[in-house]
Amino acid sequence: MGAFCCGVGWRSRFGRALSSEDGLICLPELQLRRLADLLTISRALLGLPLLLALAGGHQALAWVLLLLGGLSDAADGALARRSGGGSVWGARLDPLTDKILIAAPLLWLAAERALPLWAIWLLLARELLISGWRAGQGSGGPASWEGKAKTILQFLALLLLLWPADWVLPGGFGAAGFELPLLLRGIGWWLFWPSLFLALTSALGYLRQGRRQAEVAAAGRESGPGDRPQP
Repeated sequence: MGAFCCGVGWRSRFGRALSSEDGLICLPELQLRRLADLLTISRALLGLPLLLALAGGHQALAWVLLLLGGLSDAADGALARRSGGGSVWGARLDPLTDKILIAAPLLWLAAERALPLWAIWLLLARELLISGWRAGQGSGGPASWEGKAKTILQFLALLLLLWPADWVLPGGFGAAGFELPLLLRGIGWWLFWPSLFLALTSALGYLRQGRRQAEVAAAGRESGPGDRPQP
C-alpha cells in the first residue's frame, strides 16, 4: 500500500512535487475517488425507483431520476479524471450501473410500444455481452469513443422519449405548446437508432480487442520463458 500525503505541494528530497506516480495517494485524490465510487453506487440504486415511477404513472419523477442518473455519470467520470484515474472497482462497476439505469426505461418503453421490442432485446443482449467481456478485464475495459457516444445519445434519446405529456410551453404559444411533448418524443425516437447502431459497432470493436488480447496471451504461453530473447 502506498503512503498518504496530507496536503498539496509536498516535495521529495529531489525537489520534485510528490504525486500518485510516486506510490503515494494524496488525501484529496482518495476523497475524490471515494466520491466518484459513491456516485456510481447511487446511480445503480436509481434503477428500481425509476421503474416504479414509470409503472405508477409518475412520469415527471421518472424523468428527473433519469436526469440525475445521467448527471451522476458525467460527474463521477470527471471526479475520476481529477483524481488521476478512478479505482479499478469503480471502473468495473460504472458501466454496469449505466446498464441498470437504462434497462428500466427501455423495458417500459417497449411495454408501451414506444420502441420495438426486438430493438430493446438486441440492445440489452449487447449490454450483457459487453458486461461479461469487461468483467474479465483487469481495468474494467476502457470505453471506446463509440461506446461513449452511444451512452450520450442513449441518455438523450431516453430523456426525450420520457418527456412528460403535461410539460408544455406556456399558454401564450398556443397549440404549439401542446405539440411540444410529441415533437420531443419524435426527436428521441430518431436519436435512439443511431445510439443502437453505435452500440452494435462498439460491441464488435470490444470483441475484436478481446480476441487480439487472447491471441497475444496464447502466443506468450506458447513461446515460454526459455524462448524469449535475452536482453
